[in-house]
Amino acid sequence: MADNALSFAKDIRPLFTDTDVEHMGFAMDLSNRDDVAEHAENILEVVKAGTMPPPGSGGVRWTGEMCDTFERWMKQGCPA
Repeated sequence: MADNALSFAKDIRPLFTDTDVEHMGFAMDLSNRDDVAEHAENILEVVKAGTMPPPGSGGVRWTGEMCDTFERWMKQGCPA
């Protein structure tokens, strides 16, 4: 169904705060669809495990719904 189609700009980029983007800039650009798609499995692993954002950083942990959205995006082929 087209209604279930996700996009990076509308659904995935908003999952990352500007602070997330800034702090991860040394490793990948979380504001860039290609970088996020390339590292998607690792990103999902750490957010599901609750290790990112790191404890004490003040960052908000991803909810189960956020993880599900990201995983659905991956299963859809990481559309732009």
